[in-house]
Amino acid sequence: MPTRKTPRQEAARQFASLIEIEFFRTLCDPVRLQIVAALIEGGRTDISTLAERFPQDRSVISRHLAMLESVGIVQCEKSGRHKHYDIDGKQVVEQLKKLTTQVEQIIVRCAC
Repeated sequence: MPTRKTPRQEAARQFASLIEIEFFRTLCDPVRLQIVAALIEGGRTDISTLAERFPQDRSVISRHLAMLESVGIVQCEKSGRHKHYDIDGKQVVEQLKKLTTQVEQIIVRCAC
């Protein structure tokens, strides 16, 4: 007979699964965090200008930006052959609100 999990054990499992979502895994890479910080500091910029701030090749920075874009942390605007990147503040806030709501629901269920 399987052991039944306590409400706190189930809450811990649910919380861990929330934190492991792609949004946070993508954001928690050190280089991607530096890219996000650079975009917050400098605002909308193109890949060449952004890549100048990093020791990695432009192609590496481009891959990081693509990952950040795929989870809604940055947005890309194409202008001819150029791509400009910026923080997608609205999407980041929505992701964090969603997480907050889910954490509140977990806390209520486990009466922590």
